[in-house]
Amino acid sequence: MCQINIAIFASGSGTNAENIINWAKNTNHLKVGLILSNKNSAYVLERAKNNSIPSVTFTSEELKNTTLVDDILRQSKIDAIVLAGFLLKIPGRLINQFPGKIINIHPALLPFYGGKGMYGMNVHSAVIAAGEKESGITIHVVDEVYDNGDIIFQAKCPVFKEDNAETLASRIHDLEYLHFPKVIEEYLMTKI
Repeated sequence: MCQINIAIFASGSGTNAENIINWAKNTNHLKVGLILSNKNSAYVLERAKNNSIPSVTFTSEELKNTTLVDDILRQSKIDAIVLAGFLLKIPGRLINQFPGKIINIHPALLPFYGGKGMYGMNVHSAVIAAGEKESGITIHVVDEVYDNGDIIFQAKCPVFKEDNAETLASRIHDLEYLHFPKVIEEYLMTKI
């Protein structure tokens, strides 16, 4: 079986991206062939360099209104896209080029606490402010609406009375690191 060549899109530090990279090193099914970011200063680019993975940056405008990213993905023979802390909306033309093959992780139990502006600490603060008893992660297929695509996997954790956004984020990150790479591999093996 040939390896599934994935591109990871990330906007920040890239801890989930690195976790996926490390997972891929230990499986015959996945290869991280490319890291893309919309921020020149994103630490994920350093993680790519440290792991000898090609990386490319682009602007929001280039993603939305040019085929630069499309061309790079095609040239790199990318089979699927994983969003790991990527904050821009994926244009419909890319969704059409990779139907059912763009995966995102969201730090809450969708369909709740999703949508534009709901990322990172904003999500955890909203969950705590609402008095929720549990939160978790959702891994889903990307469609043309923020945090709306078919749910592939969810995992839950408790929200404690003494929690703040940072303590809840820590438990959510643990769930992400535990589940995201494995779910990506299992899902894409059924799609490619």
